[in-house]
Amino acid sequence: MNYNETVNYLFSSTPVFEHVGASAYKEGLTNTILLDRHFGEPHRKFKSIHIAGTNGKGSCSHTIAAILQRQGYKVGLYTSPHLVDFRERIRVDGKCISEQYVIDFVENERTFFEPLHPSFFELTTALAFKYFAEQGVDYAVVEVGLGGRLDCTNIITPVLSVITNISLDHTQFLGDTRAKIAGEKAGIIKPGVPVVIGECDDETRPVFAAKAAREHAPVAYAGDTPELTAAEHVPCGGFDYDTMTFGHLHGELSGDYQTKNTNTILWAVRVLRSLGVEVSDDSVRAAFGSVCATTGLMGRWQKIADRPLVVCDTGHNPGGWRYLSCQIAAQKCATLRMVFGMVNDKDVNTVIEMLPRHARFYFTQASCKRAIPAAEIKAMAARHGLDGECFTHVGEAYAKAMADSTADDFIFVGGSSYVVADLLTALSYGKAL
Repeated sequence: MNYNETVNYLFSSTPVFEHVGASAYKEGLTNTILLDRHFGEPHRKFKSIHIAGTNGKGSCSHTIAAILQRQGYKVGLYTSPHLVDFRERIRVDGKCISEQYVIDFVENERTFFEPLHPSFFELTTALAFKYFAEQGVDYAVVEVGLGGRLDCTNIITPVLSVITNISLDHTQFLGDTRAKIAGEKAGIIKPGVPVVIGECDDETRPVFAAKAAREHAPVAYAGDTPELTAAEHVPCGGFDYDTMTFGHLHGELSGDYQTKNTNTILWAVRVLRSLGVEVSDDSVRAAFGSVCATTGLMGRWQKIADRPLVVCDTGHNPGGWRYLSCQIAAQKCATLRMVFGMVNDKDVNTVIEMLPRHARFYFTQASCKRAIPAAEIKAMAARHGLDGECFTHVGEAYAKAMADSTADDFIFVGGSSYVVADLLTALSYGKAL
């Protein structure tokens, strides 16, 4: 098989959560442990940092990886989902795993793993850990796929755990209250391993405190003594930050929610330093200023075009839209246009209620089975007083929004990671003009 055939095989022969949802979710670590043992327990051959949470996992994972890279460490990075190419999930020093490695992994190992009927994420995690071990990484920054306690990344014993925040998402798997979800995320807290909690409240903090106490894990609450003392949007993009420990730094990521992520990341660096991990202020500043180029991060308030200004963002649940809705509404433009779609396991009505009433909407659906049909999204939006046109494909919706726009308009594309993925894929292959 060539690379495209190999990736199609992975998607078609294993249950993929992004495509089919609940039927792809496998509770427990049995397959993960069998795969790991088959490959010689590669997760034990590198140090790791484990990152869970409802929102912000990707930004925090990429930025921490960038900081370690800038310090000179060899760094693996495992994140999900990908936006354009499957290989984005598995990187070493910002470079995607090679196509040939993916091909060889499937061809050489399928006689072992096919009888196990692993999920896509189980198999991808085994591939990532095997690759990181063979590449001899110093650290791997590992993002949890779903939850924490039963997530197949949870076989690692990291040097540091990070839990970014908790809001209601994936409630069918993780629980219908923030306390229950916090309990699942807290499953990554390991005996004696420090944990940084980015954000918590009266409902979730006792859950984290109890789990940390049981595991004798030192816990740092990033919100108790914030590292950030000031944050200011920069006209050309990003934020200028003043901090307690690291002085002044510029962050290239522009989403309003990045201030919370930044505070969490800086606390993680403080804890890493306390463990004897060498990280200079210069490495922190360099990483914040170039995280996208350093690690390949995409889809976080990412600017696509200038006139009209086009931005896409992977925010996909009420916790993320609490920030996105305010930032979108604050844009100074002639007409606000929104290319919008969601998938069927999200709290769609709550997100729609947050959408700006004065926008012109281009309702669409991503190319995954969980995507809500555009006509359905439009009908749901209509019940909230919103109106717009329907488009079967994201590229088509984006092209119409661009055609309708003047240079002074603002176009936002999002509602789902998969809407953003379709846009970036279409732009990559010249399908959205």
